[in-house]
Amino acid sequence: MLFMIIERFENDDMLPVYRRLRDEGRQLPDGLTYVDSWIEPNFARCFQLMECDDASLLQQWVLAWRGTGARFEIVPVVPSAETRNVVAPWLEAD
Repeated sequence: MLFMIIERFENDDMLPVYRRLRDEGRQLPDGLTYVDSWIEPNFARCFQLMECDDASLLQQWVLAWRGTGARFEIVPVVPSAETRNVVAPWLEAD
């Protein structure tokens, strides 16, 4: 399952998080896969796409980042191509 992680940086300061990332890596538990990420130009938020079959792995990962000033919102997502397949039969139903 895919999850969009919306990470907010305390005081829009991402430097503590980037330092830890540089020094200790992503600290992903086995079974949690980092796919890609995007940062807002003002450094206020990072959007990370993660993949796993067990949401408790995300909880473990969030706990590993305590103390960095980062806050996380975790949103399950479905790829657009899969959603189009689900919606397609409904388009002709009217």
